[in-house]
Amino acid sequence: MLRGFAMGSAVSALAATGLVAIVLRNDDAQRIESEVVSAHLRSLQAGHLIDVVSTDQHTVKPWFNGKLDVSPPVIDLTAQGFTLIGGRLDYLDARAIGAVVYKRRQHVINLFVAQTASTERKAPKMETMQGFSVLRWSEQGMNFWAVSDIGADELTEFGAKFQAALGTSS
Repeated sequence: MLRGFAMGSAVSALAATGLVAIVLRNDDAQRIESEVVSAHLRSLQAGHLIDVVSTDQHTVKPWFNGKLDVSPPVIDLTAQGFTLIGGRLDYLDARAIGAVVYKRRQHVINLFVAQTASTERKAPKMETMQGFSVLRWSEQGMNFWAVSDIGADELTEFGAKFQAALGTSS
């Protein structure tokens, strides 16, 4: 009887530990998403949007070299309605990351890109935070967050076109 109680207690402890890990992961994801939205808002202040101004991906991508461990992919989506306007360094979770900046009409889309140790592909997930659409996904050892005040449908379209051009369309 005592052995059964001990086994039940051990199973309960393992289940609780797993639940705590899931809650912490979700809290961490929410915190990072909040940081991404804050970075987007800061970028909209005068003089903070772009460090390198160019609609040429062959100018923007090399600009990141030496500033980050891995240069983010920079894709020209102008023909698809999302104009590349430049890039900048930003900070997320206390480390430097790349922000590739696009425009859709008069709306800014910040695409934040951070290197990750995981090569696991995570499908795009749309959230809304503080009135902004946030699309996040992971692939090729990078985490992506696209943030804008455009509608979720248009940001989803942006993400799909970006992934297709990257060669990983879902």
